[in-house]
Amino acid sequence: MKDNKVFGVMQRVGRSFMLPIAILPVAGLFLGIGGSFTNATMLEAYGLTKAIGPGTAVHMVLSVMNAAGSIVFANLPIIFAIGVAIGMAKAEKATAALAGAIAFFVMHASLSAVIMNHGGPENLIAGATTDVLGITSLQMGVFGGIIVGLGVAALHNRYYKIELPQVLSFFGGTRFVPIISSVVYLAVGILMFFVWPPVQSAINTVGDLVRGSGYPGTWLYGFMERALIPFGLHHVFYLPFWQTSVGGSMEVAGKMIEGAQNIFFAQLADPNTVRFSSEATRFMSGKFPLMIFGLPGAALAMYQMARPEKRKIVGGLLISAALTSMLTGITEPLEFTFLFVAPFLYVIHSVLAGLAYMLMHVFEVGVGMTFSGGFIDMFLFGILQGNAKTNWVWIVFVGIGYFVAYYFIFSFIIRKWDLKTPGREADDEETKLYTRADMNKKTDAPAAAGGLSSEDQQSRQIIQGLGGKKNIVDVDNCITRLRITVTDGSLVNDDILKASGAAGIVKSGNGIQVIYGPRVSVIKSHLEEYMERAGDDLDMATPIAAAPTEKAEEQKKSENTAQENHQEITIYAPLCGQAIPLSEVPDPAFSAEILGKGMAIKPKEGLVKSPVEGTVELMFETGHAVALKTAEGAEVLIHVGMDTVQLKGKGFETLAKAGDYVKPGDDLIRFDMELIEKEGYQTVTPIVITNSDNYAGIEEVAKGEVQFGDVLYRLN
Repeated sequence: MKDNKVFGVMQRVGRSFMLPIAILPVAGLFLGIGGSFTNATMLEAYGLTKAIGPGTAVHMVLSVMNAAGSIVFANLPIIFAIGVAIGMAKAEKATAALAGAIAFFVMHASLSAVIMNHGGPENLIAGATTDVLGITSLQMGVFGGIIVGLGVAALHNRYYKIELPQVLSFFGGTRFVPIISSVVYLAVGILMFFVWPPVQSAINTVGDLVRGSGYPGTWLYGFMERALIPFGLHHVFYLPFWQTSVGGSMEVAGKMIEGAQNIFFAQLADPNTVRFSSEATRFMSGKFPLMIFGLPGAALAMYQMARPEKRKIVGGLLISAALTSMLTGITEPLEFTFLFVAPFLYVIHSVLAGLAYMLMHVFEVGVGMTFSGGFIDMFLFGILQGNAKTNWVWIVFVGIGYFVAYYFIFSFIIRKWDLKTPGREADDEETKLYTRADMNKKTDAPAAAGGLSSEDQQSRQIIQGLGGKKNIVDVDNCITRLRITVTDGSLVNDDILKASGAAGIVKSGNGIQVIYGPRVSVIKSHLEEYMERAGDDLDMATPIAAAPTEKAEEQKKSENTAQENHQEITIYAPLCGQAIPLSEVPDPAFSAEILGKGMAIKPKEGLVKSPVEGTVELMFETGHAVALKTAEGAEVLIHVGMDTVQLKGKGFETLAKAGDYVKPGDDLIRFDMELIEKEGYQTVTPIVITNSDNYAGIEEVAKGEVQFGDVLYRLN
C-alpha cells in the first residue's frame, strides 16, 4: 500500500511537470524560426540577406520571435516553480501559483543575501552562482523551481483552509498560503547556501558518470524513457537530463549552461555556433527515427494484418495516428494500442528505442527538440539549421531502416501469435485504437471489482449516479450537500446516488444537489481527487456496488447503535425572530426533512448563538452554516439563509471555530441581514437534527416570536 502511495505521488509529480513543459514547443517554434532567420551565416547560405536581412520589417519580426522564445528558456526555473505548484495543488490553484512566485523570489533573495554576507560570489567555486531574475544566487536551474513548486504545493494543500483566531481571521484561508510560503522559503534560502553546493557536486558527479557511460548509457536512457511511459513516470525520468547538469554542462556565449535541452537552445540562439553538441542532443535525437519512421512502420504492419473487410475502417484510424506521430511526435494512440493487446511488443519497442538513441549518438546527430520529436521539430532544429551543424541526414538513413524493421517485426509477431490488433478482433468488438485511459481501465479492473478503498468506491458511485464523468460540468458543495452542474439531467440516477450514502437528491434542470450531511466537504475532496484519476469513459455502464459504501455502512451502523437517550434534549432558539415549521422553508431538502427534523426561524437580528451545549463539529468556511454535536450525540445543523453559500462568505463573520466547546448563548456567527437580502437571498434559518432518525421525534414548543434562549423544540 505504501509503495502504491509513493507511485501515485510520483505520477502526480510527473503530471505537474507537463504544464511548464507544454509551453516549450511554442517557445521553441519562436526560437527556431526567429533564431535561424536572423543568423547572418544562414541568411548568406540561403541567399536571403537582402530579402529578410537586418533593416527589413521581416527581420524585425523575426528578432522579436527570437527574443520571445529565448526569454522562456532563460526563465524556466520560475516557470517550473509556478507550474509545479499549480499542478500539485488540490484546489485554489491560483493561490498556489501566486505563492509559488513569491516563494521563488524570497528563496533566491535570502540566498543572495547569505552569499553577500559570506564574501560574495568570489569566495565560491567558479560557476557556482548565476543571475536569477536580477538576483545573484546559486546555480540551481529548474531544480530550484521544482523545490519551490513542490514545497509550496505541500504548504498550500495543508493550510489553504486554515482558520486563525478572530483577531487574525483576515489572514486565514487562502491568504495564509503566500504568507507561510514566504516564511518557510526565507529559511529554505538560508539553508540552501549550505545544502545546495554538495547536492550540486553530487549532481555533477552523476552527470560525469552519464557522460562517461558512452553509447551503452545512451541506449539505457532511450530504453528507460520509453519503458516508463505506460506508468506516466517518463517526465520525472528525462527532465533532469534535459534541464540539469545530469545531462551535461557547457559554456555557451560566455555563460555556463546546464542541461541537454538548455545547451541546445543556448547554442541555437548563439549566432557563433558552428556545430550543435551531440553530447547534449544524445538525450533527444533518438526520438526522430522512432516517431517519423518506426511507428508508422508498425502502423502499416497492423493495417496489413487486419482482416480485409475491416481494413477500410482500420486504415483511416491508423493513417491519422501515424501522421500524428510523424508530424508532432505524439504517439499515444499507436503505442497504447499494441501495449494494450500485447505488452511484450512494447518491450521490443523500448529496446529498439534505446538503439535509436544510441545510433544517433554514434553518428553524432545534433538535432534537439522542444517536446515530442516529430517532423516539425526535425525541420526546425535539423534541416533548417543545415547538415553541417546537425548531421540530420542520418535520421533519414537510420529511419528508413527502422521503418522496415518495425514493419517486419510487428507483422511476424502479430501473425505468429494471432494478436488482436485493430481489425483482427471479433465481429462483436469495436475496431479502435487504444489510449492511456483504456490501459488504465484495464489495469484498474481488478480494483474496480472489489479492491477500491471505501472513499474511491463512494466516489465511483457518485460519478456513475451523475451519468458519468463526461456528464459532470462542475462540482461544489455547501455544508450538507454536493452542488453539481451536469450536461444532461436525465442521465442522473437517484438509486445509484442513494446507494452511495446520499440522504436525498434535489433536482432543478441540470443543477443537482446530493445531500450527504456535514461530511460533504470530505466527500467532495475525495470525489475531485478520484475524478482526476478516473478515465473519461467511467459511466453508468460500469458495474457498481449494489450496497452502500463501507463508509456509509459504518456511519449507519454507528447511528443505529448510538446510545438511546431517554432524557429530553432541549434545543434553544439560536436567533431572535419568528419560529416556523420546516414545511414552510423554501428548500425541499429542509421542508421534506431530508436533512433531518427540526424548526426554522425568520431572523430579526443578524446574530447566531449556540442552541445547545456541545462541540462545534464544523464551521463552514463561508460562515453561512455551522454543525454542532451535543454530549448526548445529537447533531445540530444551523443553516443561515437559503442558498447563501453562493455569497462565498460575503456578509458573514464566524465567531467560533471547529473544535470549540460551546454552551447555550455563546456567539457562533454574525451576518449582515440587509446585505444578504439586497443580494436576493432569504434569511430564513433552519435548525435541524441531522441524525434525527436516532430519536423518537421532536416536540415543537415555540410559536411566533422567539428570543435568544427561548425553548425552540425538544428532542425525545
